[in-house]
Amino acid sequence: MSRISDAALRDVAIHWNEARGARRMPGWSDISPRALARHLPLIWSWKYDPATDVFVGRLAGEEIIQAFGENLRGKTAEEFFRNRGGEALISRHRRVVTEPAFYHGQGAVFSHARRIVMGERIILPLAEDGEHGDGIVGATIYRFTHNDEGGDTSEDYAAEKGEFIPL
Repeated sequence: MSRISDAALRDVAIHWNEARGARRMPGWSDISPRALARHLPLIWSWKYDPATDVFVGRLAGEEIIQAFGENLRGKTAEEFFRNRGGEALISRHRRVVTEPAFYHGQGAVFSHARRIVMGERIILPLAEDGEHGDGIVGATIYRFTHNDEGGDTSEDYAAEKGEFIPL
């Protein structure tokens, strides 16, 4: 928790931790929209099927939809992240859900979307049975560094630097 600098992201992480109780991970059904209501625009989630190794979009808040220019709900990660650095992002999500691990990153959080958007992100694993990952929930806080029409993809901005903390 001490690594998270943004208060909204800290609130999401605290709720996730409280929702899991004594279990390794909470399930999607344990996450309370009411408890996170003021942060819902920053939250996104993917269902994960370990048998097929496929992520399917579950939820994207308004701020996430704005950053990407489209909603991820109902789309596979491969489809959604095509031409957006997909394999690296899917690998990150896969590691969070299968290891399982908590992910925290800072820097150019949407550079893969052809935009330089500085911010901070957390990704947390989900498991309805508390043990076997079946999804992720994340939250991303950001600010555009240039115009909303595509930003600047120059190398002057540090790429997102992230770390995985095993559970």
